[in-house]
Amino acid sequence: MDTTTIMIEAGAVRLEGLLTLPQSAKGLVVFVHGSGSSRFSSRNQYVAQVMNRAGLATLLFDLLTPEENQIDEITREYRFDIELLSQRTVATIDWLGEQPELKNLSIGLFGASTGAAAALNAAKQRPDEVKCVVSRGGRPDLAMASLPDVLAPTLLIVGSLDTEVLQLNKLAKQAMQAKCDILVIDGATHLFEEPGTLQEAAEAAKQWFMEYL
Repeated sequence: MDTTTIMIEAGAVRLEGLLTLPQSAKGLVVFVHGSGSSRFSSRNQYVAQVMNRAGLATLLFDLLTPEENQIDEITREYRFDIELLSQRTVATIDWLGEQPELKNLSIGLFGASTGAAAALNAAKQRPDEVKCVVSRGGRPDLAMASLPDVLAPTLLIVGSLDTEVLQLNKLAKQAMQAKCDILVIDGATHLFEEPGTLQEAAEAAKQWFMEYL
């Protein structure tokens, strides 16, 4: 199983990513990370390893350039720019479709925090390419205008102790026309730092991707 660093041409910018490609991959899970995170997110890397062991390819990539990330560390202006994050996600999906070794893999999106909104916006804009979406501790409510038009089956994973975000996910589910399930992980807070909670979320996400990719 090879992991390679790749450069994604996303419109006017180049974004760095980590692509892991198992032999005879069953599909490709693209991680759309959230607030202030990157391809080096330890939580997303753990989830990606669960996917890889199940025979799924994964792409962890930076939604921001290094320069934008430096600015965001101080101002936090980019992490809630859902339009920008959505555009970058769509551009990445388009780029993947141009790569000979990847273009035949069906795509699922795994969004966390604000990245979940970007993933759902991208699913609306690329309905033929995006086969399913999983959100972990996400803010799908930030994509509310897109939700009725999303065709991809969507799983919303939320911690039981992340009460405000849980309510926002319930509102988002009501807006969805496509298949949408909420999985509440007992005893988990927003970052799924409690023992066993991230593992439970990763297993549920894996099952969803295996079913729909």
